[in-house]
Amino acid sequence: MQSDRISRARTYAPRALTIAVAAALASLLAACAVGPDYKRPAAEIPASYKEAAPGWKVAEPADQQDRGAWWTIYQDPQLNALEDKLNVANQTVAQYAAAYRQARALVGEAKAAYFPTLGASAGATRSGNGSSSSGNSTTATSRSGVNNSFNVQLQASWEPDLWGSVARSVNSQKAGQQGAAADLANARLSAQATLAQTYFSLRALDSSQKLLDDTVAAYQRSLQLTQNQYAAGVAARSDVIQAQTQLQSAQAAAIDNGVQRAQDEHAIAVLVGEPASTFAIPASPLTATPPAVPAQMPSALLERRPDIASAERKAAAANEQIGVAIAAFFPTLTLSATGGYENSVFSQLLTMPSRFWTVGPQLAATLFDAGLRQAKTDAARAAYDQDVATYRQTVLAAFQDVEDNLASQRILEQEIAVQRQAVDSARQALAIVTNEYKAGTVGYVNVLTAQTTAFTAEQKLETIAGQRMVSSVGLVKALGGGWDIDQMNRETGDVAAPAPAASAVPIAQSGPTPPEIQASQNK
Repeated sequence: MQSDRISRARTYAPRALTIAVAAALASLLAACAVGPDYKRPAAEIPASYKEAAPGWKVAEPADQQDRGAWWTIYQDPQLNALEDKLNVANQTVAQYAAAYRQARALVGEAKAAYFPTLGASAGATRSGNGSSSSGNSTTATSRSGVNNSFNVQLQASWEPDLWGSVARSVNSQKAGQQGAAADLANARLSAQATLAQTYFSLRALDSSQKLLDDTVAAYQRSLQLTQNQYAAGVAARSDVIQAQTQLQSAQAAAIDNGVQRAQDEHAIAVLVGEPASTFAIPASPLTATPPAVPAQMPSALLERRPDIASAERKAAAANEQIGVAIAAFFPTLTLSATGGYENSVFSQLLTMPSRFWTVGPQLAATLFDAGLRQAKTDAARAAYDQDVATYRQTVLAAFQDVEDNLASQRILEQEIAVQRQAVDSARQALAIVTNEYKAGTVGYVNVLTAQTTAFTAEQKLETIAGQRMVSSVGLVKALGGGWDIDQMNRETGDVAAPAPAASAVPIAQSGPTPPEIQASQNK
């Protein structure tokens, strides 16, 4: 018994030593990661916004407030309800949510390469080696040589990450997951902003409809007045015809206004995931005014816009792929082991004499590939350069977006103040001319001109008010809609956004830019 134990120990010792030496060597080499370390690409950031209105100051950080329900700053219950529907039913957002879950699964797939693979197999074979003859010329006996073989075995193999190829792949997939989270946030923000802008456009059309309806009623009174004047012999027949023409034109405009409103209503139905045929929004004139939107430092825009975060993460993922391509130039080490039982008699299969095992390392390297690996490395570097250029272009476009909406808000604010004065002046002129016409001191053409001027001024005022609301939403979206880069790592892939808060404002943060996202986060 003692001799058997000594024999087994001598048998296992070389095997254990081989495995230990190979594992130690693999651990030492695993630290030799090749390829460039990632650093966020530099981008030109202005010190301040050129188009910001005077007094537009940087807001204090408000990290304790809800970052998702930015639309509640407009204090419109109907809009809040529509946004809640969008967050759970918009199919474009659902597509990006599925893409995020796919990216998350790819991280797990890449991490699996860190670990060994283990397999098991069992088999049975029966074979023959021909036949032999014996006997004399009159008799012959045929006998076949038949062999049976039964086996059951386990196989294990592991390829140590000697040159950091697996780590680079994992980091690349992690960056891809973060980029997918930012894409999801950007899709959600875009859908929310489009809904808000379409909603305010619809409300502006409701205001225009009210103006047109009031104008039709006023023109009907003017026509009645002109007909009375004509019956009294004071006005000409042409005055009546002109009044009729003006009334009919206003009626046609009131009907035409419904076309765009119907299209906006149908667009909202699609955004909230409902059939346009069963969806309706009751008419209500636009009464909202743009709320004060907290400002932020231009440098904070890099942390607040999900499209910028997505572009930056794509560059990080591409950088890691360079390391993967470079690692292909180096040899690979595979540690493998196989053990099991094999016997020609099934009843004796699981016995000690039937056992077998093999263990050992294998080193493999490509000696010639006609420039394949170099081409892949060059392609990876070019892909990284492309993503860096895309990132910088995205940053430039983001600042343009902010400046455009800041300019729009500032100019429309000035324009609406002047237009209100124009409306007041036009109304006064119309009242004076109408009284003069009743007194018979001016012709109806003067009334016609004054009415047209007043209607045009009021219609322009309604249009500017609608544009200002749409631009206000555009500014909130351009500033990131309250999103920040920390949410990218907290994304779950659910379609629904955070539940709306009682009140929320877009978050703006001053101070230094937060630290870069490292590709090795969330291991």
